[in-house]
Amino acid sequence: MLTIYAIPVSLYCAKLRIALRHKGLEWQEIPPPGGYGSAEYRALVPAGNLPALRHDGFLIADGEATAEYLDEVFPSRTLLPGSAKDRAHARMRSRFHDTRLEPAVRALFRHIGEDPGRDVLDPISQQINARLTELAQLLEIAPPAADLTLGDCGFPITAEWIEALTPVFDLRIEWPAAVQTYLEQVRQFPAVAAELASYRPVLMDWLRRETGA
Repeated sequence: MLTIYAIPVSLYCAKLRIALRHKGLEWQEIPPPGGYGSAEYRALVPAGNLPALRHDGFLIADGEATAEYLDEVFPSRTLLPGSAKDRAHARMRSRFHDTRLEPAVRALFRHIGEDPGRDVLDPISQQINARLTELAQLLEIAPPAADLTLGDCGFPITAEWIEALTPVFDLRIEWPAAVQTYLEQVRQFPAVAAELASYRPVLMDWLRRETGA
């Protein structure tokens, strides 16, 4: 049995669950011992990051490395299919999500529950819009495959955060048509649809608690 250390609202934990669902794997999910960032959990995972996977006594705590490990150990319904070029494109999209788009959205997290003002929020909106424009351009040179890949698992979750935080902060988000089309296609995959169905209520409940709405 695969064991995942996770917290329900974590964006990257949701990304991993999409990969697990797509591959048809069973897992048990437990909170990090002592809580996220605790000394007890850091004794297991020095960086303290989530999610982490334990499998047959082996522990791995990098989300992307975890997904690639699962793909090698459980090769059915691979997340990195096709040719070397196809796999490179999937990795390009995944890296873009993790290093470009998601950090731009994460800049809002520290302000949840407060009103930082337009001087703070407008530049963040501009950064998110810039990343979305870059994603539209990336989809032209690294187009998605016919089936779900590693490169697609993060975007539907981050899009949920953008859409949920837009009314909270009155964000000025401009969605390129190519990105909207891509997200509509990705949301049709059963693994993505199943995760979003369970994740949306968790995210919205968490936001209500944090904002006092």
